[in-house]
Amino acid sequence: MSHVLRDDTVMSKGHAPEEQEIEAGRTLKEDSHYGPHLSSTSFETSGPDTPGLPCSSQSTPSPSEGSGLLSLPWEIVTRIASHLPAQCVISVLPKVCQALGNIGEDSAIWQLRAGRLTGSRVRFPVGSREGYDWPNACLEMEDLITCWEDQAAWVDRHTKARDDGTQAVQGAEVRGEEERRGEADQDAEGFVLAERAEELGVDAVMEVAFEGELEMQADGQRANSKERRRRPEEAAAVAMVKEERCNERGPPEAPEGCGNGGANPQLGGGGAELGVEEAEPLRPLSPTPALERVPLPSMGHYAQVNSVLLIGGEGAVCVSGSRDYNVIVWDLHGGRDATPHMLRGQGLVSSHRGWVWCLASRGSLLASGSFDSTIRLWDLGAGGAERGRISTSAPVLCLSCQPDVLLAGSFDKTISLYDTRLAEPLVKSLQLHGKAVLCLAADEQYIISGSEDYTVAIFDRRAGKTLKRLRLRSYLLSMCYQNGEVWAGDDKGIIHAFSVRSGVLKPLSQFDVGHTSLVTGIHKSPGSLYTSSSDRTLKVHIPCAPPRTLCTLNYQAGVCGLSVESGVLAVASGETSVEVWRPCR
Repeated sequence: MSHVLRDDTVMSKGHAPEEQEIEAGRTLKEDSHYGPHLSSTSFETSGPDTPGLPCSSQSTPSPSEGSGLLSLPWEIVTRIASHLPAQCVISVLPKVCQALGNIGEDSAIWQLRAGRLTGSRVRFPVGSREGYDWPNACLEMEDLITCWEDQAAWVDRHTKARDDGTQAVQGAEVRGEEERRGEADQDAEGFVLAERAEELGVDAVMEVAFEGELEMQADGQRANSKERRRRPEEAAAVAMVKEERCNERGPPEAPEGCGNGGANPQLGGGGAELGVEEAEPLRPLSPTPALERVPLPSMGHYAQVNSVLLIGGEGAVCVSGSRDYNVIVWDLHGGRDATPHMLRGQGLVSSHRGWVWCLASRGSLLASGSFDSTIRLWDLGAGGAERGRISTSAPVLCLSCQPDVLLAGSFDKTISLYDTRLAEPLVKSLQLHGKAVLCLAADEQYIISGSEDYTVAIFDRRAGKTLKRLRLRSYLLSMCYQNGEVWAGDDKGIIHAFSVRSGVLKPLSQFDVGHTSLVTGIHKSPGSLYTSSSDRTLKVHIPCAPPRTLCTLNYQAGVCGLSVESGVLAVASGETSVEVWRPCR
């Protein structure tokens, strides 16, 4: 913070200068994360070594009640605090004194901060402001921007470097082709001169050949000068692309002079087969320090991964379900060396007898739904032992695990409610749609579901009746329900937002965030929005209207799903792979 707010000339009566700086103030100055914002600021309390005591009996101190920061008008104090990191306002200022702790209780301050983060030309939040979790929203947005805008910048630099290298290689290939054509033309000229020698005589032929030699030398000098002027970063990019091309071919087929292999005697050295001046290898681009990408070992699944789920409270465990009939649990503490633990059904060599399509969890209970028309229950607290098996009437397409009930949407148009503690677990079956139920979400009062029949419905669990059914122009495939808002993705790549207030399901907005195909996964929280699609992309957004896209990740195949927990992102990316993005530790 550029303003210096310390006033060393004004002291509280009866206290020496060294007594002014309390232990909490020293902690703030020593904290490397908050230091740049707070190291030049002196905080005053009513006692020399008593952090947490009120600065005054009033929540809004007047200028006469102290010196330093709190002697300023309260509006200026709150404006200054709005420039501090949200985490500092939430967890640090309350430890300094009560008056500064009260800053975090003022929703107007958080709304001011949110407006600065989202921009002035958007609406935030998209739904109702009543009861909105402003502090958590601002905290999530700041973390999201720090992580993913840096990641987007890194991706852009990496892509540009690759594009520059590709263009340079293509240019070198064109120049090489021109040189080969030039040699062919020279050979043709030689034949022509030989044929004309008898007609023109030896002296005339030598004169023509000498003029051609002078022109060739001049062309060579210009080419060498141009090659010497080549930018070092372009030459390095060429080297990187050449290395990647060799790696794609594989070591056995890689020609000599390619990458780190031997020199090509015809071209005069390794790495120069495209006629490019030898350059230092391109140093690896440094990834953003905020995030690390952890690709899970490929030894896990051998068919397409349909579903991923982060569990454990801190994103410490990832579960994946695949078309290879298996459910695999990954302990992410191992990072890239994580060992897959496959769950096996009783009497089976796999988890299910059909594709594993969906996953849900609550506490130590994990449920997996399959095309074999079963839901299998696993006890993660007992090493993933099978806890039970529920037979359904059709393939299970979506699950939601609530404290008192497990909900399943299936291909036969039904939503089934199960009590997993009972020997006969089926509690109730609902038929709210005319086609397969593709996605659902629930809480203790409502069930919201989307179907292939282009409808979205809301059911009141307490009243036992359907409250409303809306018809859309597309069908929903993925859904997230939290804090009275439903966010869902459809088959055309559009994001839909609904509000749920007093049993009324009301459309809020529709957003085109750049997806061109099925939205296969969505996660919405007060300050973040993640979407994945079969168009081979995953996007990270600020959840304003319209959403502000921070980063787009591109994959080699369609993205089948995502899961987010505590800032950790798991992606079912491509054919058989799962990758995790998490904050660097």
